[in-house]
Amino acid sequence: MTIAEQGRPAQGRSAASSGKRPSRLFRNPMSKIASIPMIFTAVVIFLGGTVWTVIYSFTSSGLLPRLNWVGLAQYDRLWTSRKWIVSIENLGIYGICSLIGTLLIAFTLAALLDRKIRGEDTFRTIFLYPFALSFIVTGLVWQWILNPELGLQHIVRGLGWTTFNFDPLNNPSIVMYGLLIAGLWQGTGLIMCIMLAGLRGIDEDIWKAARVDGIGTVKTYIRIIIPMMRPVFVTSLVLIGAGIVKLYDLVVAQTSGGPGISSEVPAKYVMTAMFGGQNLGQGFAASTMMLVTVVIILIPWAYLEFGGKKRG
Repeated sequence: MTIAEQGRPAQGRSAASSGKRPSRLFRNPMSKIASIPMIFTAVVIFLGGTVWTVIYSFTSSGLLPRLNWVGLAQYDRLWTSRKWIVSIENLGIYGICSLIGTLLIAFTLAALLDRKIRGEDTFRTIFLYPFALSFIVTGLVWQWILNPELGLQHIVRGLGWTTFNFDPLNNPSIVMYGLLIAGLWQGTGLIMCIMLAGLRGIDEDIWKAARVDGIGTVKTYIRIIIPMMRPVFVTSLVLIGAGIVKLYDLVVAQTSGGPGISSEVPAKYVMTAMFGGQNLGQGFAASTMMLVTVVIILIPWAYLEFGGKKRG
């Protein structure tokens, strides 16, 4: 073997060592550079704004923020306010009904469309169309529909049922259900499409096996299909929950919080305190309580969702 031949393995080892893969920090540098704006937005704007809000909730900030510490005075005032208590109760009623109603209606519609009915594309477009509208437009439309002198009550009485009464937006005891109708009308279409995509992802062999075993359609959905669609339901719950917490536009467009304060919600309380009452400290305190509520819900869910997988 010549000297040149003996030197080749050494050269190969040297080339291999010089071509060593870069550390994980320096891999795909362009993708990391492209993600800088998103990271900046998340850290500086979202996280920074959250910390700033919590800090100033302990001050007596009025029209402008100022570091005049008052301790828990804003929170004490918040939880002794009848308007805030009513807004929490209303959000609870709306949230529970919206969550259950949206899931039931959306899954039922998705299951019907999954049967490959005639005109499926048309029905899917009709059901999804309301989601393209803003909540302001939806609120105004349903305000007219539920108006006793222009909407359903007027039409039904014109057909001969003169004793028919349907005026939820002017009845303090059921006004939140009037808002719920508009919310379901707008939000159900999107959840229906998500669930329809989940149903279309189910292998057809599962349905054939269920039919061979003599399992009915309803039992197949309950025992087999729905458990397999767990990720789809989790996504739907997150989207519905986000819409519930942000409930504001619909209330302003339909009732402006009335009659009286019977349709107040936390988001409207925050906006009224900050811009109507020029009391930033009170608005920050209410915002912080909304954040705490969301965190209380998310932490157990995240623990069960991810902690259980790690233990398994």
